[in-house]
Amino acid sequence: MSMQLRAGNAAKGRVSTKRSGDRPGFLVYGLLAAFVIGSALPLYWSFVIGSHTKGQANDFPPPFLPGGHFLENARRVLNTVDFWQAMLNSVIVSTACAVSVVFFSTLAGYAFAKLKFRGSNVLMAFVVMTMAVPTQLAMVPLFILMRDYGLLDTLVAVALPTMVTAFGVFFMRQFLVDAVPDELIEAARMDGCTMIRTFWTVAMPAARPAAAILFLFTFMMVWTDYMWPLVALQKTETLQIALDRLALTGQGQTTDYALVLCGAGMSTIPLLLLFIFAGRQLVSGIMQGAVKG
Repeated sequence: MSMQLRAGNAAKGRVSTKRSGDRPGFLVYGLLAAFVIGSALPLYWSFVIGSHTKGQANDFPPPFLPGGHFLENARRVLNTVDFWQAMLNSVIVSTACAVSVVFFSTLAGYAFAKLKFRGSNVLMAFVVMTMAVPTQLAMVPLFILMRDYGLLDTLVAVALPTMVTAFGVFFMRQFLVDAVPDELIEAARMDGCTMIRTFWTVAMPAARPAAAILFLFTFMMVWTDYMWPLVALQKTETLQIALDRLALTGQGQTTDYALVLCGAGMSTIPLLLLFIFAGRQLVSGIMQGAVKG
């Protein structure tokens, strides 16, 4: 009996040692803390500078704690530019691009993952190679195309180049390869489903977690794209144009960084709300893609 107890205690000790060894160490927690602090620092700094006056924001050393002028600066932002209309336009463009990228990327990803056709590997390799081309190289050709089509200074000109992305196609293709069994597709075909119906009833439900992640990433990418809206728009305002006009209000003098960073902080509100409400779906999608079986 005593030998059995000792053996049981030794086994428990090995299990506890193994469990304690599986826990992340101090280095892991330290790196995660540094990553979180580094990611949140720009947002905090925008709020700090945006909550001070213009003179205080230009002091050296700059303030490191929030002040009490954020609401005052927010009223100045609303009086300087049509901020809410610009935010609405940015929401429309970002949502349209995100929905389009999710739909077309899922459709193309399903074709590359599950449909057998000649040249599919070559086409997929070409799609991946396009991600290596810098976006800035397409600025001049895109501007000429939008000018020839009469779309300059419209929201369509901002949204059209991002309606489909190579990353979205590659991302959905990699997810659907394992998420949709070939047997399920064959069963749908045997039941008389057409190719499009098979896509809607089999592939789309299986791709929902990855589609949610792709929607969030695309929305954030379009929302934070600063260069192309400045090239394509003149009078029509998005948040990028509004922030640029805030930066030009003090032209010839010292830039009013308190006003600019207050507007930048206000422009992050929709992103924060989106991640708050969709954060659980984002985490579940990442976990579903990471855990097999």
